[in-house]
Amino acid sequence: MSSLNPSTTSSEDRLDMKKILPVFVIIFIDLLGLTIIIPLLSLYAASFGASASIIGLLGASYPAAQFIGAPFLGRLSDRFGRKPILLLSQVGTLIGFLFLGFSNALWMLFAARIIDGLSGANISTAQAVISDSTNEKTRTQGLGLVGAAFGLGFVVGPVIAAISLAVTNNNYHIPAYIAAGFSLLSILLTFFLLPETLQKGSSTSQKRSFSLKAFVEAMNKPLVAILLSLIFLQQVAFGGFQQILSLFTLNRLGLNGSGNSILFVFVGIVIVAIQGYFIGRWSRKKGERWLIHFGLAMLALGLVLTAFTPRQPAPWYDQKTVAAELTGGRALAGETPPTQSLQVSIPPDTNKGFLGLGWILLAMVPVAIGGGVLQPSLNSLLTRSVTPEEIGGTLGISAALLSGANSIAPVIGGQLFQHFGSTAPFLVGGVICVLLWLYSLKSLRSETLTL
Repeated sequence: MSSLNPSTTSSEDRLDMKKILPVFVIIFIDLLGLTIIIPLLSLYAASFGASASIIGLLGASYPAAQFIGAPFLGRLSDRFGRKPILLLSQVGTLIGFLFLGFSNALWMLFAARIIDGLSGANISTAQAVISDSTNEKTRTQGLGLVGAAFGLGFVVGPVIAAISLAVTNNNYHIPAYIAAGFSLLSILLTFFLLPETLQKGSSTSQKRSFSLKAFVEAMNKPLVAILLSLIFLQQVAFGGFQQILSLFTLNRLGLNGSGNSILFVFVGIVIVAIQGYFIGRWSRKKGERWLIHFGLAMLALGLVLTAFTPRQPAPWYDQKTVAAELTGGRALAGETPPTQSLQVSIPPDTNKGFLGLGWILLAMVPVAIGGGVLQPSLNSLLTRSVTPEEIGGTLGISAALLSGANSIAPVIGGQLFQHFGSTAPFLVGGVICVLLWLYSLKSLRSETLTL
């Protein structure tokens, strides 16, 4: 008789993949659209003559719009159900990608990103679906699949972008249409495969929404205030890196859309390895405090190394080809080649070699390690620093601060790039991380964590 108990317990502890797998597939396909676009967006804007400052504003438009729209859609999903709001959000993403594909002017790129941002509650609503479909014992595992979908998306998406550019002679409109196709597929999967998971009359937590009162209450707790400050400031450094990297590699190495997509694949593989394997081992062996120190040190090292990447294009680089690709052959009067319509300078054909490419690949390793360990370890320590009833609200504040940092970082990075050169955004980000590393060594001592 007692032998039945382990079987019952194990079934309760086991994740119901029949419920979770459709959500995982939907998230993954949804993310493919986003990750196809990320490596190309800065270059797409540059092809319309945008300066680094304007490209920074373009990078900020999506998270700023998402900061406004996501909490509103989240509350609607609690009221009207997960499925209709997820579909509404996905339709907005589809419209945004179609706008990108049809774009023939810079303002259309801004409109596309704002539309997508305002409706950008896809991931948070999908996370709510997983929370509805799991119990306390299986929720962490279920939500962990969201991280796995992110990792796979950041590897597969840039590969699709690189292939689509290669077979279309570097037509920047095509990846946007492919992203729209994946978005349409995610809508169809949601409509036909995903059941509504919000039970009528259920008491869903409203503590994930950001509010000034909740923020002040959280910041009055010393350890929570330290962790939230680190979350915000490290993302200001890392978010600027993410948005400006394509411009930097264009300026230093002459990498076009295909080259940048492959670089993002390399970074994605490192992050998948870190989050899928190493972070669990390191966390169990060393703890979150060590991971935070290690992540900040790695991010600082990677950003500084990136800043000093030699300006040496690869042996196959051709200035005229890259300039024509980015401008579509558009040239100002008397201009040969058409590089003047580009607001971001590209390298000359001289001094080709592998040093610049090898250097940036080396620099990407500590950047990816730092970026891969920091947010999970900071949020993990954050959840252990509050009561169980406060976890949802505190993570909501963390997410809001990340959105705010992602809105500020591209603007700062673009201005630094524009006025002080391509080295400046990464050098400033590296200095910020060094200061945060020193601050964390002092503020996150073992005796502090026991309070």
